[in-house]
Amino acid sequence: MIGLRDEHDAPAPTPPPSRAPALTARLFADGGWLAEGLSLEHRPQQEAMARAVAAALRDDEPLLFEAGTGVGKSLAYLLPGIIHAVDQTRQLLVSTHTIALQEQLEQKDLPLCRKVFASAPELQPYAGFKSAVLVGKANYLCTTRLATALRDKHELFATPEHDELQRIAAWAETTTEGLRHELVPPPAPDVWDLVNADSSSCARKYCDCEKCFYQRARSRMRTAQVIIVNHSLLFTHINAGGGEKSGARGVLFPDDFVVLDEAHTVPEVATEHAGMRLSSYGVERLLRHLYNPKTRKGLLQKHGDAVDRQLVGDALEAAHQFFAFLEERLLAQQPIVRVRAEGFAEAWLDGPLLALHKAVRTRADRFDDGRERDELLEQAQKLKGLQTGLRQFLAVAEPERFVYWLERSGRRQNIITLRTAPIDVAPFVREALFQRETAVICTSATLAVGGRIEPFQVRIGAECLRTGVEQSPFDYARAMRVYAATDVPVPSAQDARLALDVLTDYIDFCTRRTQGGTLVLFTSYSDLRAVAATLEPVYDGARRPFFMQGRDHSRTELARQLRAAGNGILFGTDSFWTGIDVPGDALSQVIITRLPFEVPTHPVLEARTEWIREKGGSPFNELTLPDALIKFRQGVGRLIRSARDRGVVTILDSRIVNKPYGRLFLECLPQPQVTRLTRLNRTDRFQPFV
Repeated sequence: MIGLRDEHDAPAPTPPPSRAPALTARLFADGGWLAEGLSLEHRPQQEAMARAVAAALRDDEPLLFEAGTGVGKSLAYLLPGIIHAVDQTRQLLVSTHTIALQEQLEQKDLPLCRKVFASAPELQPYAGFKSAVLVGKANYLCTTRLATALRDKHELFATPEHDELQRIAAWAETTTEGLRHELVPPPAPDVWDLVNADSSSCARKYCDCEKCFYQRARSRMRTAQVIIVNHSLLFTHINAGGGEKSGARGVLFPDDFVVLDEAHTVPEVATEHAGMRLSSYGVERLLRHLYNPKTRKGLLQKHGDAVDRQLVGDALEAAHQFFAFLEERLLAQQPIVRVRAEGFAEAWLDGPLLALHKAVRTRADRFDDGRERDELLEQAQKLKGLQTGLRQFLAVAEPERFVYWLERSGRRQNIITLRTAPIDVAPFVREALFQRETAVICTSATLAVGGRIEPFQVRIGAECLRTGVEQSPFDYARAMRVYAATDVPVPSAQDARLALDVLTDYIDFCTRRTQGGTLVLFTSYSDLRAVAATLEPVYDGARRPFFMQGRDHSRTELARQLRAAGNGILFGTDSFWTGIDVPGDALSQVIITRLPFEVPTHPVLEARTEWIREKGGSPFNELTLPDALIKFRQGVGRLIRSARDRGVVTILDSRIVNKPYGRLFLECLPQPQVTRLTRLNRTDRFQPFV
């Protein structure tokens, strides 16, 4: 946990009334300050959203607002939010989906806000607002822990790791932010674990706030009016107690107010953080951090004795037995297995973890207050948390509220993970966000289903909130052409190979006929890999740059490479349906291979299906279909990113025209005219932009 509140934090005195509504009206009006400051044309949709945001801030009430692509939602919430923050001496907390989007807000959108504020005398008091970007503590280098690691490297690291430690030390002399993603190639995890800021020994009482990268970031945060985080970090803090009210309204800080951009991802992120994740890899890393029997290195090599180190060895052996049993007995035939009742495995780890926890705690108590004591106490706390989590999982403690499952993952499928998730995430989100007596603005281009935002409200426990919907101002009739293939077989046990062959043929045809770049969106990695195996040599022969998710690069880097290529082809799944921003001809076509229904056998979806059915509802209509529609809208939304863009959406799932629910997907399209294709007529009918 990162402590965002300090003991001396207290509610601020009653502030003067906010000028946000009045100034927002003049900012966003036709011919207003925004148009004058940035030479932007007036957008009625943006003005409507900004006015709604300002009113919600004034009244300290939550708001859900869908703003279609091109509305300009960032400025619509940032400008009134900054005015409100400065006037009220409060902090605006902006949360978005990824670190890349955090950087976009800081580097692109906030400078525009400063420019607007500097352009008019009445706005100049706001031009000097301060901002800060905060990512997870483990992303920052702690110079204090680095100095300790360099001093004690012979006790903490095996000899081959010394060079990596020196590489990090050399980088520390040149980096300005000390963020892990700035170091290329990325640091070795075992070394980074001992030098990053995610430790109680990285604290103001131990670290030089001018030198420690995390403490510098935290200092900027304390004086900032705008703090930019990501959803994962937000819910990490909330889950760790960072959102306790401490006698004041606010989500993370006393009197803060919050904007959640890309809010359609909130249910998924909240589900991840409201549950538990415990992996064989994580258990082994925690134990080997204390002591590695092979290298004879670790914290207990420095601070412990032979008995302590033997306890680590016992725990490692018990962990190996436990996870090997799960792999061989439960996960041998399938990668995901739901657990419905206790008794599926013995508690091999309970005793060894308890003994090790007591030993580490006793070792910590031999130190006076200081970094060594804090670090050992932190490790003892992690061991206790691990033991408690295992006990709760093995007991299947709350089957009425949580779903429990095991899964195999990793490149070699050798990482075993125990997972839980809430069946209904709404109570968690409601308590975390909407019962904090402060304004919480949730916005995205895709919140509504069939023009109705109510299903999303129910999903996140926001049934009584204000809502608003503004459509995109883009001329989709001019900019987008939509094609739907009606002869691609629906995958089945009998026709799986045929369906894949036809899919591959269509992708080959459409990418050859389209100038510029293409994003091909899959719903499964297996389909992606199978099609790539056939078409990558074809693209290589045609000298078309080809990029594929899962090989070498992050989503952000792959998107950058696609933009740079101009006529590249990118195969992606899952996260690539959202958050990819490639304007211009570099993305001229989006191909949707299948309608994005979630796998119905996944334990979370299965448990939620059972829960809805028990209440007398329809799982397909209340869960499966709404989620697929929102993801479909996100995928289509990758194509047109500016008023000048144009391109083609090609849908290779015949269910969109052959199934009754297909009409709802067609209604989600911003361009209502859909041309139907078959392999017999596609040469004549498929007409992408030239």
